Amino acid sequence: MLLNLSPCSLQLSSTPISTLKSTRPTSSGPQLCLPRKPNSGTVGAPTRPRRKTGSTAEKRSETEELVRVLLRNFDDKRPLVSTLSKYVKVVRVEHCFLLFEELGKSDKWLQCLEVSTPLSLSHTVYRWMQKQRWYIADNGVYSKLISVMGKKGQTRMAMWLFSEMRNSGCRPDTSVYNALITAHLHSRDKSRALDKAIGYFDKMKGMEKCRPNIVTYNILLRAFAQARNVDKVVTLFKDLDESIVSPDIFTFNGVMDAYGKNGMIREMESVLSRMKSNQCKPDVITFNLLIDAYGKKQEFEKMEQVFESLLRSKEKPTLPTFNSMITNYGKARLREKAELVFKRMNEMGYTPSFITYECMIMMYGYCDCVSKARGIFDGIMASGQETRVSTLNAMLDVYCMNGLQIEADTLFESSRNTRVSSDSSTYKLLYKAYTKANMKELLKKLLAHMDKDGVIPNKRFFLDALGAFGSSTATKVG
Repeated sequence: MLLNLSPCSLQLSSTPISTLKSTRPTSSGPQLCLPRKPNSGTVGAPTRPRRKTGSTAEKRSETEELVRVLLRNFDDKRPLVSTLSKYVKVVRVEHCFLLFEELGKSDKWLQCLEVSTPLSLSHTVYRWMQKQRWYIADNGVYSKLISVMGKKGQTRMAMWLFSEMRNSGCRPDTSVYNALITAHLHSRDKSRALDKAIGYFDKMKGMEKCRPNIVTYNILLRAFAQARNVDKVVTLFKDLDESIVSPDIFTFNGVMDAYGKNGMIREMESVLSRMKSNQCKPDVITFNLLIDAYGKKQEFEKMEQVFESLLRSKEKPTLPTFNSMITNYGKARLREKAELVFKRMNEMGYTPSFITYECMIMMYGYCDCVSKARGIFDGIMASGQETRVSTLNAMLDVYCMNGLQIEADTLFESSRNTRVSSDSSTYKLLYKAYTKANMKELLKKLLAHMDKDGVIPNKRFFLDALGAFGSSTATKVG
């Protein structure tokens, strides 16, 4: 099946990836580039209607500048509330909205409420805002706070804010319930969170001012797609069809992602055709999920055709585009094609991220090129940039998948004496590998390190290891 995905239709040609032309300026720098730090630009928060003086961009800039001043002028000795009082004549609700966002980003979310329990809020930003003459309690304030608490995994605090909103006389609307659903979906217990989310969804359908909108459907579709629950995605999509709500690009992407992640290519292509019939143009997420789905099924001709269509479209590839292709070529042991993707990415002016380098390390591992994988790892170490635990884990995994547990142990021991730190995921990876290889001495040494570092394995940790040991025993007996 040839797929149509160009600006009006996305046409998949049979052009091989080796012939694809670059669409960005080329750069002649070295292949192993230092990862760039992500931009930390401030995003403006929703605000009340502003006065008509000055442009929207100017107002946003002024808001951002004042929030930066507020954040610079508080510390342990100078509480944020004191700083707010100092600027009481100019601070308004839009500043508080943006302040909540920035505090959440910097892991200082407690400054939003500054409490461990909801009973002592007399000196919080939240209560400070409530005391101002310009403050009018509305759903926007509570939606923003619930959203911040949810992103920080503070589901109980989000629930308390929901109750506080009702007690203040505000009636919840769709946006508040959307924030509450999202807050639950950020919790660790995903199964329970999804049940809660569906519970709220069903409740919303029975309240006139809280009826689910397209944002609600998209939040749930994305969550169930990530959980690989295709049945629930199909049910939600059918429910959407029967409602007055119209799907958008995020809806179609969510459903296609669910099918793609489960290898249901024909169903994914059917949704793609429906998206086209709805005159809904694909975005870069559409291209990326198609590339990933075809790559995982090793339908590389279609994957390459989608990539070629992406280059012809108004959209531009992103790092996940290249990372997915490198990984999937690697799993198919197509080393040269993976290397060509990496080379083309550099030629197009993209700077590889640490994830890209980890994909390259794993790709070489799949292709039995351990020395090349180690070369990339050593290059990262020598670059002076922070080496993440996931990068260390990738190199350890390459050693273990190639039967080089002794080399993995040597790297692990040397990493303990450098700036590269390990965590429970590192121990789990090595425990499984050593157990599967029945290397008792290495296991004993690893357990000693775990005890010394205070790593306490949970039930799942040992179940995974015992599963590996069981498969190893079965292989030995066979």
